[in-house]
Amino acid sequence: MARADNYLSSEQIEHFLEKGHIVLHDCFSRETARRLTDFAWTRLGYDPNDPSTWEKSRIHMPSRERMEVRDFAPKAWRAACELMGGEDRVVQPAWWGDSFIINFRDGADRPWEPPSAQSPGWHKDGDWFLHFLDSPEQALLTLVIWSDIAHQGGGTYVACDSVAPVARFLVEHPEGVRPGGFDFRALVSECRDFIEMTGSVGDVVLLHPYILHASSQNLSGKPRFLTNPCFHLREPMRFNRPDPDDYSPVELAVLRALGVESLDFQPAAPRERIVPERERIQQKMREEEEARLAKMTAG
Repeated sequence: MARADNYLSSEQIEHFLEKGHIVLHDCFSRETARRLTDFAWTRLGYDPNDPSTWEKSRIHMPSRERMEVRDFAPKAWRAACELMGGEDRVVQPAWWGDSFIINFRDGADRPWEPPSAQSPGWHKDGDWFLHFLDSPEQALLTLVIWSDIAHQGGGTYVACDSVAPVARFLVEHPEGVRPGGFDFRALVSECRDFIEMTGSVGDVVLLHPYILHASSQNLSGKPRFLTNPCFHLREPMRFNRPDPDDYSPVELAVLRALGVESLDFQPAAPRERIVPERERIQQKMREEEEARLAKMTAG
């Protein structure tokens, strides 16, 4: 297995292989988070002290400011590169931004439901490409935590044992799977290990790209700020490397999930870029935001 510069401990690597994720603390400062989240209220035209102005219970903002991960969160960058097999395999520069997914009070009108296979909204990320077992477009998922998230505070639900059913599903579909073309509730029903991901400002969760996850209720009365950018590979994943030590932990997790030491996988259809509806929605939000900020400046 490739260990790059051995930044992560053996225990962290094994946790990633077994549970599909690792958590890193103090990856960026509270001051930076406060600056960006404070400005998000201005961008939205919401009053942080007046919930009556929070028109939507949950919103996914477009990005306005970007930071290169290598400089902004070097701890997360080094860990992510090791999980993907080294910097030379990763598309650079890699950017994070202020495209906040804010859960103001989603689901606060009903009793708390802990994570389970019956929870709504389970999905595999990636609405902009045709999914194959070896897709390079989404080599590692992240949960970047910009506000403290306590129990019942909108933390993402994670199915820790979902890599195996997703890997088996993708092996069975070499023609590729379109975003939205499959109801992943059928796969999450095979899972048993569910967690509610809580955390503190500056925490970063690195997740295997096959991890199924879902949004949760926010009963805390405090808006939850999160972003979930992903990392990309320069080339598709390989599951038949001549030297077993060259497998990245991401690749090794797939092989372990499938119960094989190597696999000759070839897509049966061309790779395809898809323009998601999300981009149209966020472009409209961006235009509304610019008009709002221009009006405030002029006034």
